[in-house]
Amino acid sequence: MAAHGRSALRDLFDESPTPHIAHPPRTHHRDFYVATDGSFRNAGGGLGAVIETRDGTRVARIATPDTPPDNNVAEYRALHLGLDVLAARAPTDASVGVLVDHDSLASNVNSTVLATDHPDGRPPRPISVPHATRYHWRGIQARLNGFGEVRAARIDSDQNPAHPLANAPEQYRHVNREPERCVLPDPPESTPSEFPPPSRADRNTGGRASD
Repeated sequence: MAAHGRSALRDLFDESPTPHIAHPPRTHHRDFYVATDGSFRNAGGGLGAVIETRDGTRVARIATPDTPPDNNVAEYRALHLGLDVLAARAPTDASVGVLVDHDSLASNVNSTVLATDHPDGRPPRPISVPHATRYHWRGIQARLNGFGEVRAARIDSDQNPAHPLANAPEQYRHVNREPERCVLPDPPESTPSEFPPPSRADRNTGGRASD
């Protein structure tokens, strides 16, 4: 359960690994969080996305049927959809936390983000995406470059709030009728750990402090 005044997605993000990127506490203060999932079944699949601000305000939920060729492509399509919806509702300088339950997708997102800061534009590891999703990957890359800061966390499927939306899009189609919202999160709260404790902050104010 999320703490009062905090996003449930933020809590998931804080507790999950972010492949290839260190995860110090200050980086937890994303402006927006987007969780996505894609499903594949012989009879058709679905795409799901949930977007929240860091203070827990819901921005959007999406549950839509889809016919991907396989589960890997479904995951990329879902993230492309979620980032498109977020881009229409967030400022370009927003920091974004992405939550997916697909290892290589989380890895590719973070490698792409890190490559933008590399002098040669090289990712820390080779990026390989399914051939059938190359156009969606281009769209994802464009969205990643369109935000102020992005990083992806890998979560378990049973923790992903987008999972039921993707797996039963007809059952959850009512979420698509929720009012569109363009909201900004409250200013980030102060993090006590970013400041020295009194026993250290008071040192050097006169006299010799004992250790």
